[in-house]
Amino acid sequence: MNAPRRIDQFLALIDAWKRQDVEDVLSRMDEDIVWHFAVGAEPPLRGKASARKFLTRFGADIAEVRWRVFDHAESGDRLFVEGVDEFTTRAGRTIVAPYAGVIRFRGDLIVDWRDYVDVGVMTAQREGTAPTAHVLALADRPAV
Repeated sequence: MNAPRRIDQFLALIDAWKRQDVEDVLSRMDEDIVWHFAVGAEPPLRGKASARKFLTRFGADIAEVRWRVFDHAESGDRLFVEGVDEFTTRAGRTIVAPYAGVIRFRGDLIVDWRDYVDVGVMTAQREGTAPTAHVLALADRPAV
């Protein structure tokens, strides 16, 4: 039997988040997940309860999700992705944040997740600064 492609598992999680289905997203995570949602800027979330709290709080301000992956590579239990976290807030602001991520699986569940994203870009856009031309160019690529 062939092992599932990690990118397919991750894209299923993205689809769940686009529906804002927190429970479906969480069902793809190990109970002991360590999630660095902004490496270097914030301490990691530890465990599903922390992930649920974060997703519920973060998702409360999101009206539409357009999260995309542009490129990926797999090595054993690891998936490396490059993409854009793009969404519209309930106030109508568009947030466009290029990112890279490293996701480690144990079986079919994500056990470790590190997102490398410039939180300053997201904060500035939340405060009303339009996405820059170079950020928009990074986001204007075909998704997998």
